[in-house]
Amino acid sequence: MKLSEVVYEGAIPIEGYGPGFFRIGGEVIEGAAIIHAKGAQGWAGYDDTDSILALKDEIDFVLMGTGEKMQHVPSGFRAMLEEAGIGVELMASPTACRTYNVLASEGRRMAAVLLPV
Repeated sequence: MKLSEVVYEGAIPIEGYGPGFFRIGGEVIEGAAIIHAKGAQGWAGYDDTDSILALKDEIDFVLMGTGEKMQHVPSGFRAMLEEAGIGVELMASPTACRTYNVLASEGRRMAAVLLPV
């Protein structure tokens, strides 16, 4: 069997996560995070919609990692993103990290918004 390294052209991968942090592109982000093709940053939570809306011309959807388990997000938060034309896919944060890496390697127009485990 031939193994090949995944190439992330135009994106940075999520390298790891643990209790309260994410390791993205060699940097550690404590707490919640947003990652997209152009970079990663901390996220202040559901009241911080401007950070996601600023990406609306660059992404089609967000993978919303809701922590250790999949949970609902505030309905107003989700409605606001969908009204801006940004789809929302809910999943547990570990699943969102893995899914983000696969889709980033395919060059998809998306972001991951991640709550820590």
